[in-house]
Amino acid sequence: MQTGSVKWIGEQKYVATSPSGHAMTIDSDRASNQAPGPMELLLLALGACTATDVVIILDKKRQKLESLEVICSGERAASPPTVWTKLEILYRLGGQLDDGAVKHAIQLSEDKYCSVAAMLRKTATLSWRYEILPPAS
Repeated sequence: MQTGSVKWIGEQKYVATSPSGHAMTIDSDRASNQAPGPMELLLLALGACTATDVVIILDKKRQKLESLEVICSGERAASPPTVWTKLEILYRLGGQLDDGAVKHAIQLSEDKYCSVAAMLRKTATLSWRYEILPPAS
């Protein structure tokens, strides 16, 4: 079993330590906004999870990926618990890439490999699109 910890450091601020020992500050007060909030971290986790899958899959497909940016946007429920109800992911990829390979890599991530997407799909509809940017000169 993996174990992380969250320690209160005053106001609505916390220091979270991951099971691997990495620490980060979390600020639940969106007015002070001195660090990401818990729900923001879920968006970032979604982006990082699917980005990892896409990079690995495209590498296995021998695609020449030069850049990748994953932009996650979402809407939350109006009343508590204010879970994510709608999520949209935009993949911006750069390099010499085959459109079919990119689409397949993203589809595999979203449907099979991305654990974060699988969990968030329990409360939210998830949609995605992608843009392939021209290779850098």
